[in-house]
Amino acid sequence: MDSNTFSNKILIFSDRLYRMANSILLDEEAAKDCVQDVYVKLWEKRNQLDKVENLSSFVMKSMRNLCLDKLRKNREIDLETAKCELNPEQVSLQENIEQKDMTRLITQYINQLPELQRTIIRLRDVEGFEIKEIAFITASNENAVTVNLSRARTKIRNAVIKNL
Repeated sequence: MDSNTFSNKILIFSDRLYRMANSILLDEEAAKDCVQDVYVKLWEKRNQLDKVENLSSFVMKSMRNLCLDKLRKNREIDLETAKCELNPEQVSLQENIEQKDMTRLITQYINQLPELQRTIIRLRDVEGFEIKEIAFITASNENAVTVNLSRARTKIRNAVIKNL
């Protein structure tokens, strides 16, 4: 794979990789570093990437594995630094405040989930990956992904209802 092909097939995942790394590491700078590290590792293996069936899933799984390795090395994680995205079509200040509060609350509950459920819910509900792709990325089977996704959503729903 030459540099043009690498740019066209691999570098297009920058935003997704960053969001995934940031959601796992909860640190913007560390997430940026991980994106660069993944690109270096993929560049070193560029000649083998043509054999990969689902490049998107492979790249995301590589990012997940790198982030988990980083977490294992550095256990000091601040769960309160997660960023939340807001809907740009907000109508009023009151709705804006309510949406920010709800987004912050849901983000807080997602961050309290076990690592696998947290990863799965972000991959499915934020990134839009299919169950099959998530199974590959998380090295789980599709049934386990579905069960973990359901449990994660139920925990978040119950926590939100309890808080209201």
